[in-house]
Amino acid sequence: MSIFETINEDIKAAMKAREKEKLEALRNIKKVMLEARTSKGAGTELTDAEVLKIISKLAKQGTDSATIYKEQGRQELYNQEIAQVTVYESYLPAKMSEEELTALVQSIIEKTGAVSIKDMGKVMGIASKELAGKADGKEIADKVKQLLGE
Repeated sequence: MSIFETINEDIKAAMKAREKEKLEALRNIKKVMLEARTSKGAGTELTDAEVLKIISKLAKQGTDSATIYKEQGRQELYNQEIAQVTVYESYLPAKMSEEELTALVQSIIEKTGAVSIKDMGKVMGIASKELAGKADGKEIADKVKQLLGE
C-alpha cells in the first residue's frame, strides 16, 4: 500500500475516532499531495519518495510556524501546530543519528572523488537524493561542508 493510500485510510479512521487535530493534519497532507499531482508537468501518480518530500516540507513549515507562535506567546496556536507536526513526522522515516549521517556523507564524498569545498555541489546532488526524508537538507549541507573543509 502506498503512502497516499495509507493517508486516505488514516483519514477515515481519524473521522471515526473524532480526532480533530490528526484529521486536520491528514487532510492538509492530502490537499498538498493532490495539488502536486495535478500541477503542470506532474504525472498522474506520486511516488512514495515524492510524498515523503511533501510531508517533510510540511513538517518543517509547521515547526517554523510553531517557533514563531511560541515567540509571540500564542500558546494555543503553538500547541495546534506541534500536534500537526507530530502527525506529519509519524509518516516520515526515522531521522538519522549524527554518526550515521557522517558515515553516509563520507561514503558519498569517496564515491564522487570530492576533495575540496569546490566539489560541494557534486556531493550535495547525490546526498540530497539518497538522504531525502532521513535528514534535513541543512544538516546534510553542514556535514558536507565540515567533511570537505577538513
